[in-house]
Amino acid sequence: MDLGLKDKVYVATGATRGLGLAAARELAADGARVLVSGRGKESVAAAVAELDAIGGAGTAHGLAADNADPATAERLIAEATGHFGRLDGVLISVGGPQAGPVATAPEEAWRDAFESVFLGALRLARAAAAALGEGGVIGFVLSASVRQPIPGLGISNGLRPGLAMAAKSLADELGPRGIRVVGLLPARIDTDRVRELDSLGGDPDGARAQAVATIPLGRYGTPEEFGKVAAFLLSPAASYLTGVMIPVDGGALRPL
Repeated sequence: MDLGLKDKVYVATGATRGLGLAAARELAADGARVLVSGRGKESVAAAVAELDAIGGAGTAHGLAADNADPATAERLIAEATGHFGRLDGVLISVGGPQAGPVATAPEEAWRDAFESVFLGALRLARAAAAALGEGGVIGFVLSASVRQPIPGLGISNGLRPGLAMAAKSLADELGPRGIRVVGLLPARIDTDRVRELDSLGGDPDGARAQAVATIPLGRYGTPEEFGKVAAFLLSPAASYLTGVMIPVDGGALRPL
């Protein structure tokens, strides 16, 4: 199936590792060009080299940037349009907030997460909306915590659903301009972040086994499986999908 990604240009934040990088790989493999961002220059350079190896020289361009910085959104959009000459979409992904229960998570952790997870994402979505034309797309990498709370992730449980509703509101606002807004809800995808969470209780194998028992497909997902779903949602092949929150969870989420 041709997703129509050839020569399309996307910004992918948090794309030096994990789910962001997995999505960028699939975009590059299908012919898109990608501006990747992350907080470290070395990790950004490594991601660019990997994506160029997949899609050919010039496939990727990088910018070291922190989503919590208010100037980042405009910098990313300007860099993408300046380097590639166009912009077709953005995939907004940030690292997960500090783990811990709601009752004991410090206020500073809530503020830091709000700046990066919520406001940083919203700034980029708004900056992208101003630059995108008809056929453009804004994608949010959220979490299964949008649908149901995840034990031990109080801050994520508090912020992700609000960002999902902001994304759905944005879909209503931008739809008349032909711009789509979509969200992805990953659950147990086998990334460094999930392995870290499995280790919090001191028994990572036990935690993984317990989680797998709740997944109808009986296993964790792979980053590649997530990346393929993300690439489809960002592509012209998904041109009639907007305002949707797509679980990538092996059936773990039970709500309709």
